[in-house]
Amino acid sequence: MHRFVVWAPRARVIDLVSDGRRIGMSPADGGWWESGDAAADAGTRYGFSIEGGPPRPDPRSPSQPDGVLGLSEVVDQTAYPWRDAGWRGRPLAGLVLYELHIGTFTAAGTFDSAIERLPQLVELGVDAVEVMPVAEFSGTRGWGYDGVHLFAPHHAYGGPEAMKRLVDACHLYGLAVILDVVYNHLGPVGNFLPGFGPYFSERHHTAWGAALNFDGPDAGEVRRFAVDNALMWIRDYHMDGLRLDAVHAIADESPTHILEQLATEVTTLGEELGRATFVIAESELNDPRIVRDRASDGYGLDAVWDDDWHHALHTVLTGEQAGYYKDFGSLAQLGKALRQAWVYDGVWSRHRGRPRGGKPDALPPHAFVVATQTHDQVGNRAAGERLAALVGIPQLKAAAALLLTSPFTPMVFQGEEWAASTPFLYFTSHEDPELGRAVADGRKHEFEEFGWGPRDVPDPQDFATFERSKLRWEEIGEDLHAGMLDWYRDLIALRRRLPPAGARAGEGVDVMVDERARRVSFSRPGVSVDVNLGDDDWTVVPPAGSRLAMCSRHVATCDGGVSIPPLGTAIFETESPIG
Repeated sequence: MHRFVVWAPRARVIDLVSDGRRIGMSPADGGWWESGDAAADAGTRYGFSIEGGPPRPDPRSPSQPDGVLGLSEVVDQTAYPWRDAGWRGRPLAGLVLYELHIGTFTAAGTFDSAIERLPQLVELGVDAVEVMPVAEFSGTRGWGYDGVHLFAPHHAYGGPEAMKRLVDACHLYGLAVILDVVYNHLGPVGNFLPGFGPYFSERHHTAWGAALNFDGPDAGEVRRFAVDNALMWIRDYHMDGLRLDAVHAIADESPTHILEQLATEVTTLGEELGRATFVIAESELNDPRIVRDRASDGYGLDAVWDDDWHHALHTVLTGEQAGYYKDFGSLAQLGKALRQAWVYDGVWSRHRGRPRGGKPDALPPHAFVVATQTHDQVGNRAAGERLAALVGIPQLKAAAALLLTSPFTPMVFQGEEWAASTPFLYFTSHEDPELGRAVADGRKHEFEEFGWGPRDVPDPQDFATFERSKLRWEEIGEDLHAGMLDWYRDLIALRRRLPPAGARAGEGVDVMVDERARRVSFSRPGVSVDVNLGDDDWTVVPPAGSRLAMCSRHVATCDGGVSIPPLGTAIFETESPIG
C-alpha cells in the first residue's frame, strides 16, 4: 500500500489520480490530505485533482519523467544500492570547489556522462563538485534557476537514480558533492503551487514576482516545504552540502529566519547520519549575520559567495568598469579583497547609492567562497565570454595564482582550469514561443547598463546557444590548454602543502600594492605571490627562507633578488612546507 499525502489547506475536495484511477482523499490535520493505493508502486504516474479539476503534479514530486507539466512518478528512495557506506563527508575548511553544469559539462549532458570525467577532476586536485540546480525546470536545457518541482532531479539529466549514481561515484573518488538549490522563487512554467495553498506571499515581492511565504499565514508548512527539500537532498541523495541561490531575495520577518532554521536542521541531520554537512549562501549584501554563528546572533550558515573578490580582480585585469563593475577597478580594492574578502564592508557603494556590507574580520577565511569565474560572471555577459577570451595567458595565470593561494575557499568554474575556448551562455528551451521571446528581450534589457546592444546577445532559445556552451574536453591535449591545466594542477598541489589559514579573515595576511607601477604582493604563512601587471621589469627580494616554487614567465636572478617581467607572476614557498 503506497500512501499519498498533499498539503492543500483551502481545498474542499481532492482526488488522487493514480495510473488513471481516481481515488478520493481524506482530510488530515494541518490542511493535509491523504490516501492509500494498494496498486501503486515505483514507476506509478500520479497527480492530484482539486475540486474536480485536471490532475496536477505533486508539489513534492520526486520525479517528473514527462517534464514540468506531466504527472509525477512514484520513486522508492530506499531502493538504490549505495556503495558509499564508509563516506563521512568532508568539512568545508580546506576544500577546493569545482562548479559544473550537468547539461554542458559533457557532450551528452547527463548525470551518467559526468561520471566519466570525474578522474580528470581527481587528477586536477579539487575536493568537491558544486552542481548547478537540477530541480525539474521547463524544457530540456537551461541553467536550472527556474525550477518548479524542487524535489525532482531533471528528467533530461537522467532523473533520480542517475543522480544517485553520480553522487555515489563522486564519493568513491573522494569528492564531496554540493547542490545548488533555489528557495527565493519558482520558474514561470509548471508552477502549480498557488492552486494547492498559500505558498507565495502577498506582502513580499522579488524581481521574479511574489516571494515564497516564509512569514505570513500558513507559513509553517511553506517553511517545511523548503527545509524538507534541503533535508531530502542530504538524506536521500547523500549530498554533502547545499549552495542557496540569492538569499538576499528571500523575505522573512519571522523571529527565526528561514536560513537559520534550514542551517540548523541540515547540521542536525548530518550529525544523525554521521556525516559532515555544510550550507553555503549566495548573497550580495556582504552581511556577516549570514555566516556568524547562532550564539553570536547569526544564521549559522557555513560560507557565503564573495563577488567582491571576483569584481576587484576582474576589473584590474580587464579594465571593465560598466554596470556593477563601476564600484571597482583600483589595485587598492584588489589588495583589500586579498586581505579580507569583502571590499564593501560598510563603505559607500556608488553603484547602489548607499553604504554596503559589514565587517568580515570576525569570520573564518573558509567562510568566503572566492572565484575568478562563475556561471554568473561568465554567463551573465552578453556573449558568455570566459576570462580567457578577455585577457592573455599571463593574466589568467596571475588570477589563478591569487585564487589558489588565497586563505579563502577557492572555486574553479568548469573548463577554467584549461582556459576552455567555449563560452558559457544563457540558454532556455521554453515550449511557449511567447515566453521564449520575453526571456530573450529581458536579457537584452539587463545588459543595457554594460553597453552591450541587442545584437550582442545570442537567442537563449536557439539550440545552437546551448551547444556552443558545451565543454570541448579534447582541448586539454592542445599545447596552450595543457600548459594552463598544468599550472592549475601545480597550484592546487602547492596549496595542499600550505599551513592552515588563520582563524579570522585577514589574520597572517600581508598585501602591498603599487597603483602607479601596477604591482601586487600578497603573502600568508607558507607562501608569497608577486604579480607584475605593469610595463617594466620588477625586482623583488624573496622572503627569507623561501624558494621560487612557480613562475608564469621566465624570471631572472640578480643581486640577491628576482626580476619579474611585465605580466609575470612569481610564487615563493617556504623551504619547510606542510606535508
